Amino acid sequence: MELRPPSYFTLAALIDGPIHGYGIMRRASELSGGTVRVSTGTLYSILERALAEGLVVAGDPYVVSGRQRRDYQLTPAGRLVLADETARLARAASVVGARLKATGALAR
Repeated sequence: MELRPPSYFTLAALIDGPIHGYGIMRRASELSGGTVRVSTGTLYSILERALAEGLVVAGDPYVVSGRQRRDYQLTPAGRLVLADETARLARAASVVGARLKATGALAR
């Protein structure tokens, strides 16, 4: 399963354990070096799809400072999809990097 960057970094934000929506958005941005900023609407679309595909589970809602929150957590299937995508991206980067180096285009 190929993941777009917002989905990839949203799932990656869950690696360390359960976290609520706003925390996911912040962590996804941090993990991507600020290149991916997931909007609220995009985040919940990604989570809804991941829930339906069994990649993520949602905890019970709770209230903090008057705001309702819900934590999300990767399932074993979600970890596998994330690991597979990470390996796919690494292979692609390796192939392209080797070609750039071989043609002298990677000289820095």
